[in-house]
Amino acid sequence: MSEIGVEGVYPSFEEFHVLAVDDNFVDRKIIERLFKISSCKVTVVESGQRALQFLGLDDENSTAECNGMKVHLIITDYSMPGMTGYQLLNKIKESPKFREVPVAIMSSENILTRIHRCLEEGAEEYLLKPVKLADVKRLKDLAIRGRSNRVKGTRSSTTSHIHEISGRSSPSAKDINPIILSYPCASPKSPCISKHSRLHSTSSNYHSELSLH
Repeated sequence: MSEIGVEGVYPSFEEFHVLAVDDNFVDRKIIERLFKISSCKVTVVESGQRALQFLGLDDENSTAECNGMKVHLIITDYSMPGMTGYQLLNKIKESPKFREVPVAIMSSENILTRIHRCLEEGAEEYLLKPVKLADVKRLKDLAIRGRSNRVKGTRSSTTSHIHEISGRSSPSAKDINPIILSYPCASPKSPCISKHSRLHSTSSNYHSELSLH
């Protein structure tokens, strides 16, 4: 019997593997560093197309470059030339092999329709740059708990508590139901939004806070 590692989900010999996608060199280095600090193996690529090639989802090259390595989390920038993070998200969620892998979208722009679209398509979270170490640790924990639920044959509820992420995460998309925005964090202008968030304040508070951005 193999020794069990993180929360009884990953064997001790299996590193938590993150695929990070960003066309900006500096942002790639930041993400890589943060996940390595969090004891993760990190593969960084510069475009959505390169990510598809790595996963073996590229139409022109069906051979995966990951060579049998499992990918436990994918984090991608939204605005990239050639293929946006949203388009990459679509491709991943269409894949029987990778559709259960959590995908987080990061962006320097707080655009409500964009947030709504990404969460509706299945993104785990939408983060405002710069991504912080607290964000990375929470994303890793979400992925591990999601894997644990699948191993047990159960699924997480699509709503749970809101998380503070160092005052950098974006508000929810307008009219995402049943999500209504609240600010239990120290920095009310920048709550974290994920498809797991349960938010409790009024929509009037939501719009008044948005005006502060």
